[in-house]
Amino acid sequence: MSGVDGDRSYDVAVIGAGVVGTAIGRQLARYRLRTVLLERANDVGTGTSKANTAIVHTGFDTQPGSLESSLVRRGHGLLSAYARAAGIALEETGAVLVAWDDEQAARLDGVLAKARANGYEDAGRVTLEELARREPCLGRGATGAVAVPGESIICPWSPSVAFATEAVGAGVELQLGAEVTDVTGDGDAWLLGTTRGRVRTRWVVNAAGLGSDRLNRWFGHDEFTVAPRRGQLIVFDKAARTLVSSIVLPVPTERTKGVLVAPTVYGNVLLGPTAEDIDDPDDTATTAAGLAGLLDAGHRIVPDLVGEDVTATYAGVRAATEHSDYQIAVHEQERYVCVGGIRSTGLTASLAIAEHVVEQLGAAGLPLADAEREPAVPHMPELAERGLRAFEDAAAVAADPAYGHIVCFCERVTDGEVRDALRGPVPAVDLGGVRRRTRATNGRCQGFFCGAAVAARLA
Repeated sequence: MSGVDGDRSYDVAVIGAGVVGTAIGRQLARYRLRTVLLERANDVGTGTSKANTAIVHTGFDTQPGSLESSLVRRGHGLLSAYARAAGIALEETGAVLVAWDDEQAARLDGVLAKARANGYEDAGRVTLEELARREPCLGRGATGAVAVPGESIICPWSPSVAFATEAVGAGVELQLGAEVTDVTGDGDAWLLGTTRGRVRTRWVVNAAGLGSDRLNRWFGHDEFTVAPRRGQLIVFDKAARTLVSSIVLPVPTERTKGVLVAPTVYGNVLLGPTAEDIDDPDDTATTAAGLAGLLDAGHRIVPDLVGEDVTATYAGVRAATEHSDYQIAVHEQERYVCVGGIRSTGLTASLAIAEHVVEQLGAAGLPLADAEREPAVPHMPELAERGLRAFEDAAAVAADPAYGHIVCFCERVTDGEVRDALRGPVPAVDLGGVRRRTRATNGRCQGFFCGAAVAARLA
């Protein structure tokens, strides 16, 4: 990362370093280009990317023929393979989609027809007896079910960090705390005013998420408006993990995928999200009404779940628009690309979106000469509850005793892991950044015990 402010000149500037923006930066790193990633926050993946349901979707329920459908299906394979290569926590749990009344049951044939139209042939009906064997803790009253074996759970924080780490290692410049404040052009290049100085660039890629519509208008386009949609979620303690073995999905509606129950790679259980249209894209507060509604839904889906201890609650805001599809457009004459309307499937589709965008850039005239060497896939720290954690790795502890010194006992995070998070190519600069890279302060005490120790290491 560069710490030098002032005028800088690039071939491509990507605005927004969420999971989509960092994926685009990673893809551009494969070519001989001067590329910069501009992010207004002090870390990557701090917006919608960090607060989602952490599911790698098959795309079985996307709109057939849509751009979202094709990119989610492609992205499912790309992200799964990347996670395995980079050591990102991933579990192939599969999912069951459960109907709870006759009206929902009547829609299951349509769910299967849509899955087939999307090229996903593995979804199939499950008898109520088989459903009870698969998920014995489900509530009574299910009227039908469909199995979706390809759905997976993933660490939602690691992909953004991994993509940015790979991009930076290959020469992409990452400018954090660089909010774009104005846009002008001189006919030959775009001039971006940022809070860290001016940036001159031939091409601009708008991957600004919740701010993508406002930025799009600055470039003279008004194809969509972001209508922020907040999703509140509840995280239950690890003792609840035995209550579900797979993702339990509701029958989706035209507006929302609905409330689900899912295990997490950290050993917890997730309930949510809500779907609330709000005015402020930065409003990530949880509400008493929203959480109460989730508990009511959870009581029906897995009755014993609501009796378990709650570890945390949080909310994320999705970039919904008036359109049902992604809003990706290449404006060749202006050397500008908009990547907007990327909703809850953006994590799954991120690498496919990046592939698609860079292909479109090449077709529009951006020279794509291969870099001298292929960017190296980073190895991410082990965050999976079922993986070999640092304190359990005898060889690692013998080589560096800091990996045997636990500082966060709830999540069993070591001093060595915190140190590494602060020294990496894309280092954490605050407590949230440490949490997303290590799980420290993310356990049942929510940092009450270890927060001071982690803060001291930050200082």
